[in-house]
Amino acid sequence: CVVSVTNVPPPHSTIRPGFPVPVNTNNPGVRKAARFGVYRYNNNSNDLFLFKESQIKKAMVQIVRGLKYMLHVEIKRTVCEKRDHSSLDSCQFQREKNLQQMLTCYFEVWITPWTHKVHIPVAHCH
Repeated sequence: CVVSVTNVPPPHSTIRPGFPVPVNTNNPGVRKAARFGVYRYNNNSNDLFLFKESQIKKAMVQIVRGLKYMLHVEIKRTVCEKRDHSSLDSCQFQREKNLQQMLTCYFEVWITPWTHKVHIPVAHCH
């Protein structure tokens, strides 16, 4: 899967490679990276339910041996239970008041497209 980055500064720009630049939160690469962060959160959480991204608040990308995304993401509890191994795309957010929960997360997701590797060094949610 090749991740394309829009908003990469032109060569004559003052921004040099390796410097994080803002990127549109609707960028497909950003959305994919956010989902990887969510997978990481779900794998480490003790919650009965899966969480899913509800809003990407802010995104930066840094070109460093691949693409490193720095994302501020809101995630919410879904109705899907972890043990069901559901596809997150088909999971609706909780509608029951006492089961609703929203967390604010910061994810760093490092994607090297040519090796198909994804590394998530940082995943903090509160």
